[in-house]
Amino acid sequence: MFWAQNMLGKVGTNTGGVNMHETHEHTTLYKSGQFPSRAALALAEAYAALEERGYDPVAQLVGYLMSGDPTYITSHREARSLIRTIDRDELLSELVRGYIQAQRTHPKTG
Repeated sequence: MFWAQNMLGKVGTNTGGVNMHETHEHTTLYKSGQFPSRAALALAEAYAALEERGYDPVAQLVGYLMSGDPTYITSHREARSLIRTIDRDELLSELVRGYIQAQRTHPKTG
């Protein structure tokens, strides 16, 4: 009991990537980017499956994102089923995030 009383306020709980200490003095935010998002994984899998089947992955993904028609994505490797589990706005957000990150990492010269 003495140990538990002394530790109160020093031991926190971690739920959902946010560390909330008993004293509520600190909040540690989860650092995303350490692992690919579900959207990034679904896009990568769909891209690879489309490429394996000989399609232009960019054109097919754009067709899907613009229309919402899942037949733009091949069913090879369960890519169609996988990509349909992610909202299209989440897929677009991931693409924009990746584009911006790439621009910041590799700025054009000249």
